[in-house]
Amino acid sequence: MHNIINDKSLVIGVMSGTSMDGIDITCAQYCVHKKKWKFNLVASETFAYTKQIKSDLLRAFTGEYKLSKIDIDFGCTIASYIDLFIKKYKLNVDLISSHGHTIFHDPVNGYTKQIGNGRVIAKKLNIPVVSNFRQQDIDYGGQGAPLVPIGDNLLFSEYSSCLNLGGIANISFEVDNKLYGYDICPCNMVLNYLSNKLNKDYDEFGEIASNGKIDNDLFNILNNIDYYKLDIPKSIGKELVEQYFISLIDLYKIDTRDLLSTFVEHIAFQISLNFLKMDISNSLLSGGGAFNKYLIKRLDALTSTNLIIPDVDIVNYKEAIVFGFLGVLRMLNENNCIASVTGAHKDHSSGDVYLV
Repeated sequence: MHNIINDKSLVIGVMSGTSMDGIDITCAQYCVHKKKWKFNLVASETFAYTKQIKSDLLRAFTGEYKLSKIDIDFGCTIASYIDLFIKKYKLNVDLISSHGHTIFHDPVNGYTKQIGNGRVIAKKLNIPVVSNFRQQDIDYGGQGAPLVPIGDNLLFSEYSSCLNLGGIANISFEVDNKLYGYDICPCNMVLNYLSNKLNKDYDEFGEIASNGKIDNDLFNILNNIDYYKLDIPKSIGKELVEQYFISLIDLYKIDTRDLLSTFVEHIAFQISLNFLKMDISNSLLSGGGAFNKYLIKRLDALTSTNLIIPDVDIVNYKEAIVFGFLGVLRMLNENNCIASVTGAHKDHSSGDVYLV
């Protein structure tokens, strides 16, 4: 398979995150220079989901939309967005690497499901596709998550850690030549849920949260949720967020601004604890939360770790860039799932490959 990919190859990375705001698509070249992996970002764009697509994703989660059908339907949706992207930027693409969209993630019971059928995408676009990165890791006894740390480690090695502030806040770092990565706490998934109560898609720059007050009772209860007592490796899925976090928040009949302020403080506090525990000197920030000025202000106040916010393309597209890279590693049959991160029995090269 490796002869499909070389350092001139154009590789598309596709990411649909837990915040369900849209699909991120990147096109990049990946190469080894002086024994280090590098990438050249050629094009990137986010395609916002229609209300219908958001509704379909939620219906799949609640079981109203048959999984086998939405897997194929969402594969068609992804293919149509990629087709628009390819035509707009006049690209001659060699490989598509798609994360799809996670509907269920329950590693304890050996189950995960990312919809967006790779075979459908490959057939519609006549381009090889790598997809379904998580299930093999779960089959090997791992969490199936997080997958990004190997990309962080090889593409962004100049930083001591990478912190992604997406639907979930997750971190990756290396200690004694051993790679670690895990989900710290919910982030935009909860903040957006609360913003929706105010008829907003999200709290721009954290303005609403900055005008709220911290509820100390809720703050303390959030910090005692059982997830924080678990050892790594560990990961958070939508199910856990709804069961333990949102159900708890819904019990508090206080001003939504105060709920937002309290949860921002919770996120900043949990991240600062991890920075301190792992002795993190600096961290590259990415994901939508990096634009939340209030969250960054609170995090900066609680930690001595140097917070580095890169250019907007890296903030917005780092995960899609990394998923493109995971596809390259899969095609080269090099490890893209690391046991020290996921808890699997061994490092391995994961992803289903659909050739055309």
